[in-house]
Amino acid sequence: MDLNRVDQIVKQYNSDSSALIQIMLDIESENRWLPKEFLELISERLVVPLVKINHIATFYKAFHITPRGRHIISVCVGTACHVRGAPRILERITELTGIGPGQTGKDMKFSLDTVNCLGCCAMGPVMLVNEKYYGNLAVSQIEDILSKYD
Repeated sequence: MDLNRVDQIVKQYNSDSSALIQIMLDIESENRWLPKEFLELISERLVVPLVKINHIATFYKAFHITPRGRHIISVCVGTACHVRGAPRILERITELTGIGPGQTGKDMKFSLDTVNCLGCCAMGPVMLVNEKYYGNLAVSQIEDILSKYD
């Protein structure tokens, strides 16, 4: 994604500052993170102080200001998943990828996050890779699941 695409997204919302969060969500969705130069352009086009945009980008968990991998792994560590083995699932993912929660691999293949709930407690432990849910996980399944992602 480049600055021209960011400008197009801003223009889709008629450069309306009330659409700031939606604009940021659209860019995050396409680019997987919000580089500083993108935030500066948004600030300029919407006439919103950069400090306000940075505050939003760092406050909400939906936004990332560092590069993200091609595949986002989210492991539920909520109570139901925790008691059913989520810590072991998370440990195995870390062993296989070399990254811990909140990190992205140097090869930009995976980013790993933990979440408090994915909304499917009966299927715990659960992880989400991109938009695909994996439930009732066993540690022995993790390597096979991750091998499906280039």
